This record gives sequence, structure tokens and C-alpha cells, in this order.
Amino acid sequence: MKSLTIDNLDFELMIDHDQIQKRIRLIGIDLNMRYQDKHPVFIGVLNGCFMFMSDLMKQVVIPSELSFVKLASYSGTEQGRLSELIGVGMDLKGRDIIIVEDIIDSGHSLKYTMDALERLEVASISVCALLMKPANLQVTFDNIMYIGFEIDEEFVVGYGLDYNGQCRNLPNIYQHVPSGS
Repeated sequence: MKSLTIDNLDFELMIDHDQIQKRIRLIGIDLNMRYQDKHPVFIGVLNGCFMFMSDLMKQVVIPSELSFVKLASYSGTEQGRLSELIGVGMDLKGRDIIIVEDIIDSGHSLKYTMDALERLEVASISVCALLMKPANLQVTFDNIMYIGFEIDEEFVVGYGLDYNGQCRNLPNIYQHVPSGS
């Protein structure tokens, strides 16, 4: 599919599945070399990371573990403020952590995740994200080690990213095309 429409919003193909897989293979090769003697723990941030994490872990051949977390938000008037990191489910003290994200936008949720993991006394934290919007970053990071693709401020769907819960299952990434473009 070169384009699609969701709830009267038009999207066009931005990054196809083959490009995504090539980039993931390169990231996997580097992770295997960098962490070959460290037995890292990959922490995927749900829901968006599931496709990226699945394909990434197929490229990681070193001994490692994985888990998933989910960020919960306050409801009501505080909506959007992060309140809790749910689901680590294992002792991470002294472990090397690789956070796997679908997209880094403002950086606030990533910062919250990192702060929560640091309180667990981990040895190190690195970040691996499929997409990043550098122009939108409002937080400074020194441990983003892997970025699949840098994009502008486009709204994107597919390959784990959704619009109103739709399109996470698509194998490609599509960008929103404003009306009249």
C-alpha cells in the first residue's frame, strides 16, 4: 500500500518494511558486538514497541533477557501526566538495560522511564528507538545509542505506531498528509 485513509485522515508511505528490516539488522549487529559479554536486559515500552522489539530480538544472538513495561497516566484533569511504570517484573539491580522504544518525540516519557529504572539501581541504561523527532525533543539525553530513523514532525502510523488504536499491525510506516497537500 502506498497510501491509506484512517478516520478521514490521509497517510502516504514513508518507510517501507524492507528499509526497516535493513536498519534493524545493522542495529542488531552493533548490539551483539557492544554487549557480547554483558548479558543485557531489553526493556520494551508498550504498546508501540512490540513489532520493533520482536524484529530486533530476532537479530540479537548474545545471551540476554527481555521484559516489557507500560507507562500509566493519570486520568481526568491530569491526563497526559505520567504516574507509574508498570510491569518490570524482575530484579534489575546491577544490570545493563537497553530501553526499546517505538518513537522518541518530546522525550518526556523516555525520561520518566529512565528515571524509574535508575531508581532500581541498574548498572547502565542505553536507548534504542525505531524513530526519533529531533526537532520535538524537550529533554537532553546522552545515552540514546541507536536510532532507526530520524524524522521531522510528521504524524506517523504503522509498524507498531497507531492512530486511535488503529494501524499498529501495518508492516510499513506511513506519514500523515495534511489536507490540500
